[in-house]
Amino acid sequence: MSTARRLLALLLTLGALLSAGTARSEGPDDAFAAARHKMVELIRARGVTDAAVLAALGAVPRHLFVPPAERARAYEDRPLPIGSGQTISQPYMVALMTSLLELRPGERVLEIGTGSGYQAAILSRVAAEVYTMEIRQPLAERARRTLADLGYRNVHVRNGDGFQGWPDAAPFDGIIVTAAPPSVPDPLLRQLKTGGRLVIPVGDRNSLQSLLVLTKRPDGGFDRSNVMPVFFVPMTGEAQQRRER
Repeated sequence: MSTARRLLALLLTLGALLSAGTARSEGPDDAFAAARHKMVELIRARGVTDAAVLAALGAVPRHLFVPPAERARAYEDRPLPIGSGQTISQPYMVALMTSLLELRPGERVLEIGTGSGYQAAILSRVAAEVYTMEIRQPLAERARRTLADLGYRNVHVRNGDGFQGWPDAAPFDGIIVTAAPPSVPDPLLRQLKTGGRLVIPVGDRNSLQSLLVLTKRPDGGFDRSNVMPVFFVPMTGEAQQRRER
């Protein structure tokens, strides 16, 4: 790990300690702290070792991003329903995909599929600026309120179809997609900086998909790696229309 990332991890850990209790009605050591610590250690044991990412997972209160009925299970390593037929991704997948972006201090990232806002909150502690898009207006508005209430000031939420990305904020150092299109959307590739990374599940909605990482080369091409099989909810909007043609 570079010296810069070690310093970032130390600063994030210190910031988490100083800002404990940012969420309204939560005490300085909330009732979920032990469960959150256990979750982080399990993720570390599964092979995610990026200190900045682990510090972020240890600081963000996942239980405040799920419906009250699901809070007792908030720190289990599993997806949970958040309404509108959508889920919050399992913590391990959030950690893995964030680490695959290999973000450095000062960088900007685009997320497609805001959902509950939890992934955006994690990104906000690793990147300088987070732009996140959600096609379902009720989820976008709820995530915007949650993130604002918890003090995540460097997250910008937009309600809209993420297939075309966020061109007026591009280019991005990293793009993460939390729903699966049938193929990689070209607009997202165009919105990456040279050296930037796109982390995205790709494949059919009725079978296992592939978690891909595409890194933009100086010549404009992409290096592509297949990380693992995954199963995400399908990307809707234009991606769905293209799937059905």
